[in-house]
Amino acid sequence: MAQSGPEAFNPSDFMSIRGHTPSVGMSYRGKGLKALSLAAQTMEPRLVLLSRGPELYSTRRLATEAEKVGWIVDIVDPLALTVVVDEDGGRVFHRGWPVECEAVLPRIGYSITRRGVAIVRQFEQSGVIVLNTSQGILRSRDKLVACQMMAEARVPVPITAHVGAWEDTDRAVRRVGGAPCVVKSTEGTHGSGVFLVNSAQQARQLVYQMLERGMRPLVQEYVKESHGSDIRALVVGGEVVASMRRKAHGSEFRSNFHLGGSVSSVELTEEQREIAIRSTETLGLELAGVDMLESERGPLVLEVNSSPGLEGIEGATKINVAQKVAIRMNKLYEDLLVEPSEAEENRGHNEGRSERAY
Repeated sequence: MAQSGPEAFNPSDFMSIRGHTPSVGMSYRGKGLKALSLAAQTMEPRLVLLSRGPELYSTRRLATEAEKVGWIVDIVDPLALTVVVDEDGGRVFHRGWPVECEAVLPRIGYSITRRGVAIVRQFEQSGVIVLNTSQGILRSRDKLVACQMMAEARVPVPITAHVGAWEDTDRAVRRVGGAPCVVKSTEGTHGSGVFLVNSAQQARQLVYQMLERGMRPLVQEYVKESHGSDIRALVVGGEVVASMRRKAHGSEFRSNFHLGGSVSSVELTEEQREIAIRSTETLGLELAGVDMLESERGPLVLEVNSSPGLEGIEGATKINVAQKVAIRMNKLYEDLLVEPSEAEENRGHNEGRSERAY
């Protein structure tokens, strides 16, 4: 089927084992990666892109650009993989065959965080390059943990209270500046589980309902001067590569692009740029979308997304963000070839083990 927008993709065999071709997901072959060692001269490096949506814009763009700079890209559903842990550290299998690659790019959806992180962690232990580690993903997915870590690192964040009992809601509301305020779950993405309440009574009711459902509610200050608007900075390898302003649609206060919000390119101030980079370094992320509010006391980091969408920001800025990610993957791979690490040696050990099917 023809696809509009970026170049359409063609399914092909998945190269999961050196010299073998069991089919897994979609594969793209590319040329041009600079040969820095005998291994690089004789074999194109393989990148496993973990995603449940091979047809999604971000997945397709990342695959296309990685292929252009020399990677064999395999899009693999993380739920189709099996982790086997043994005395040698364990391996990741797909349909009985060990998955071999030089790098992994996780696109782990919120609903499969635990399962996806387990897969990512196993790849880490095998010594491959992982763009966004399991710990980085976990930290970013828990809004309370992320907020605590950033506050400790002096990254400015909105005043936030974690409520463990609904009876404490009134005190929490007062501590964050009173109503209106925001009530949200510690876990969630794309604006889900985020509510603007206009009174302490509404906050109490919402907190009570969340606690009854086993959720962990946060009460957060409402930054009125930033209502329905925020700034998304896309950070790759410690550098802001693109930024946009997001505006909510109509009376909606959440500015998420998928909720119908509009986006436009924006030039960051030096302070915003520095805060965005510091927040990703604090959480340990190579690739992230940093959402910031513009308050009277300066930029406030609202959230850090470890699997940021690319459609809105590439459309708004006309910047090839996926290419920036691919170039960063190349840099990490080249560094590994020039100075082989202990992780590389571990991977060589695994490759020396039997290639028998699981």
